[in-house]
Amino acid sequence: MKNKALANHRNMKFLFQNLLSHLPLIILWSFAIVTQHTSVVLSLPNDETVPAIIVFGDSIVDTGNNNFINTIFRCNFQPYGKDFGGGNQPSGRFSNGIIPSDIIAAKFGVKKILPPYLDPKLQPQDLLTGVSFASGGSGYDPLTSKSASVLSLTDQLNKFREYKSKIEEIVGENRTSTIVSKGIYILCTGSNDIANTYSFSPIRRARYDIPAYTDLMTSQATNFLQELYGLGARRIGVIGLPALGCVPSQRTIKGGLLRNCSDSENQATMLFNTKLSSQIDALSKKFSEARLVYLDIYNPLLKMIQNPAKYGFEVANKGCCGTGNFEAGILCNRLTPHICSNTENYIFWDSFHPTQEAYNVLCSLVLDNKIKDFF
Repeated sequence: MKNKALANHRNMKFLFQNLLSHLPLIILWSFAIVTQHTSVVLSLPNDETVPAIIVFGDSIVDTGNNNFINTIFRCNFQPYGKDFGGGNQPSGRFSNGIIPSDIIAAKFGVKKILPPYLDPKLQPQDLLTGVSFASGGSGYDPLTSKSASVLSLTDQLNKFREYKSKIEEIVGENRTSTIVSKGIYILCTGSNDIANTYSFSPIRRARYDIPAYTDLMTSQATNFLQELYGLGARRIGVIGLPALGCVPSQRTIKGGLLRNCSDSENQATMLFNTKLSSQIDALSKKFSEARLVYLDIYNPLLKMIQNPAKYGFEVANKGCCGTGNFEAGILCNRLTPHICSNTENYIFWDSFHPTQEAYNVLCSLVLDNKIKDFF
């Protein structure tokens, strides 16, 4: 019986790695914070108001930009969007409902849904109150975005420059300056770099060990934040990496027969988070006008996974889609045999992205007590 179980595990692992080799980066993106129906507008200090929310990053904050570029890294099909809007409305968000971009916009009192910048149906008011430039499958490492044929952080910054020109045409230079300087910016990316590019790219593994690779990631993050500051951003939140080794897909790949958390990936993410946090502190001293806020997601998400019942959940080691062990992106589709009906009991929607319900809890744990630091 033990030999049979071992053989089944090896077969499953081989199949999963084979799928990854043919569809690189298909299931692995980053994390953050959000929900659809229960977000509460937070009280801002000194009666501050926020004119716009601007978001950069990967699939956890991509509200549909990948729908409009030539990439396989999309989720504009069912069962994605199962609980979005009126139900069964796939929008390009990698979850059953809304995602961090939306809830952050709602918490700052800007709007309930943050649209993707590439949506051709955008109205002037949509632009004025903010958009997401994020692209699922991207990362700090330029190779990550190139491999997935998605928008790199450089591409996203170029789109932001274009965005500034558009809103200046609508409201003029002075109002644009206010929107840009008073807006809230969120950066959320990096998980694809470690979970995909480093894990499966011989190019990177041959040249870098984990300490060196996380140095590369940190350098890219620093360059991005300096450029963003140069373009006028002053209130910037940077979301760290989650406990990657404990998400369902990584348990399947590296967790052995029992699908335990992968210590090596968790160690890598903690190392990067330490370096990222230190760089944010350094940049805060360099740019005294800026409010740079590090947002820790690693510890809150890990606590939820280790003790799901405490946070109102039942299932923490697999997703809601299919077996929950490897399905994500195009591997989670309308032909997938089983989609759970009780998403509120699951921390994960697919094998890598949390449910809308889990994002709601994370939002309170990660963001609420940090709001004041943006002002």
